[in-house]
Formats: sequence, structure tokens, C-alpha cells
Amino acid sequence: MRRDDSPVEYVQYRGGVGMLAWAFHRISGVAVWMFILLHVFDIWLAGANRALYDEVLQLYASPVGRIGETLLGAALLYHALNGMRVIVMDFWPAMTRHHRGLWYLVWVGFLAIGLPVAWVILSPIWTGGA
Repeated sequence: MRRDDSPVEYVQYRGGVGMLAWAFHRISGVAVWMFILLHVFDIWLAGANRALYDEVLQLYASPVGRIGETLLGAALLYHALNGMRVIVMDFWPAMTRHHRGLWYLVWVGFLAIGLPVAWVILSPIWTGGA
């Protein structure tokens, strides 16, 4: 360490948009994988313990379940849109020069699709339907 270097300088995040896109893609992928495991379990419950399965369905319809469903939808949507960005850069390597703009486009699509869908999923919470 040089004398004029601050210790904080060595622990600061130096990544850019590409690193954030990578991290969000991995986090959303793990979230989707966890949902798949949960989904396999609750489908198994339908045959193994019908009463418990019905309780799980009531949880899914509750406000907490609706928030979870919204977060799942957000993870799926981001993972799909960013995956298309990755595919574009894989098939057309010259597009890597535009990776930042493509990532911003992912967020435009995410918000344009995700916000109306989130509204539909969450609206029963504040209208008394959940």
C-alpha cells in the first residue's frame, strides 16, 4: 500500500454496469431456482397432504404471498430480459460496445412490463380482495 492510499480505496466497489448486470442476473437466477424447488414441493403436497396443500394455497393468496409472487415475477422478468441482452451480445459480438445501453434498455422493458403486472398482482391487497 502506498503512503497516499486510503484503506477505504481498497474495499470500494469498482465494477460498472456490466458487473451489476452480472450480479443481478445471478441473484435472479438463484431466486427462480429456489421457486422451482418450492413449486415442486407444493405440487407434491397436492397428492401427499391435501389439507396442508390448501393451507399453502391460502398463504399464496395472502398479502405476503402476493408480495412474494410479485418478487418472483420481477426475478423472472429481469432474468429473461437480461438473458436476451446476453444472447444479443453472444451472437453479435460488436454489440458488446453497447452493453451499457442494452442494460438500460433491459430496465426500460422491466419497468414497462413489470410495473403494470405488479399493480395487477398487488391490487387485491389494498382493494380488500386478498
